[in-house]
Amino acid sequence: MNDTQRGARRRPQPRLPAWTSTLTWKATVFITLMCCGLAALLGCLVHGAMTRQTVGTAREKALLKLERTIEAYEDGARMPRGEGIDPAGLPPELRALAAGGKRGTAVGTYRGRPVMWAAGPAERGTAIAVSVDFRGAERTIANLDRAILGSSGLAIGVTLLIGAVGVTRITRRLHVTAQVARRISGGDLDARVDDSSRNKDEVAAVSRALDTMASSLQRKLEAEQRFTADVAHELRTPLTGLNAAAELLPPGRPAELVRDRVRAMRALTEDLLEISRLDTRSERVELDSCDLAELAARTIRASGTDTALRVLSGARVETDRRRLERILGNLVANAHRHGAAPVTVTVDGPSLAVADAGPGYPEYLLAAGPQRFRTEGTSKGHGLGLTIAAGQARVLGAALVFRNREEGGAEAHITLPTLPGPAAPVATEPPHGRDEPQAPDSCAERAR
Repeated sequence: MNDTQRGARRRPQPRLPAWTSTLTWKATVFITLMCCGLAALLGCLVHGAMTRQTVGTAREKALLKLERTIEAYEDGARMPRGEGIDPAGLPPELRALAAGGKRGTAVGTYRGRPVMWAAGPAERGTAIAVSVDFRGAERTIANLDRAILGSSGLAIGVTLLIGAVGVTRITRRLHVTAQVARRISGGDLDARVDDSSRNKDEVAAVSRALDTMASSLQRKLEAEQRFTADVAHELRTPLTGLNAAAELLPPGRPAELVRDRVRAMRALTEDLLEISRLDTRSERVELDSCDLAELAARTIRASGTDTALRVLSGARVETDRRRLERILGNLVANAHRHGAAPVTVTVDGPSLAVADAGPGYPEYLLAAGPQRFRTEGTSKGHGLGLTIAAGQARVLGAALVFRNREEGGAEAHITLPTLPGPAAPVATEPPHGRDEPQAPDSCAERAR
């Protein structure tokens, strides 16, 4: 097989437009084909019946005239022009039939006009024939065909209109159901179709099932949210006392272990409270103009990790500084905890990317996103960091994407809306320590 044949085999097949797969289009095509088929069948039946009747009437007239002509011929009367023995224009097949001793009829022409010929045997192998004007019969058949076509077109149009109205009503209700399903999947658990009060068909049954599912899902999620918030709130008080008691322990390794576990429990409690607020959508965004590269450098310094910063192009973004720092801090912490060095934060316009050289993200995370308390068999962390990052990204209206790099390692990419206007100049040196001088930033100044 040569390269040309391989290229031809790999050439993608042309695809039909997306609208051809809709229910409205399929119903329209089906109704049109059925109407056209039915109209063609009825038209053929009516055309055949009327043609046979019209031709039969003309044939009877021609045979009756032939009888009279034969009687006049036998009486020796003079034959009119176009009639008599072997007249001009007589079809050859009809002449041969009459010469063989039989009578018959056939449609032909005489002097440029359609006629119905009738012929019978005469003496010495000749044929006696007469003709009847067939123009009236042809006009009748033509008018009938036009009437069939007109009535069929009108019937198809009316049927299509009625069918389109009926199908459009059904598809409109299906679209409403799909929109409600998308709103529910987007977090609007109060969305309902409420189609059962007006209709009792299959679409209404689907709508009722969706509403029932949404109500059940809403109750379960609200119960889970209340439980998470209540547990986090109830844990705060004993943790505060436990933290105070840990500070009173004498110095030593046991005291350090207790304080470390208390700090971990307090961090987990705060994460649960933050997830509870994100689930209830009670967060409020405080927008401000910030330089993205300077914000990334400040977040890396606050993390205390050996993280490199690359600035490809600077940009100012209008966002909530605290939430963005929370997202970036969680991504950096996750990269160091579950990935491997080097960890790099790349700033490219309104985008941030956190990459590491570890084993990459697990398949469940790439397929369905972060899941709380799931860390794919590892004992490090509680699986809440990326969940909080994804929730805060939704609050900011940012796009957070997780992927595994081809060269190895994981990468989280977040894109934020930009502010109009040129970006402020930024330093591109990678910050690694905590003692570097901090550039002035409008966000940082307002925070102080």
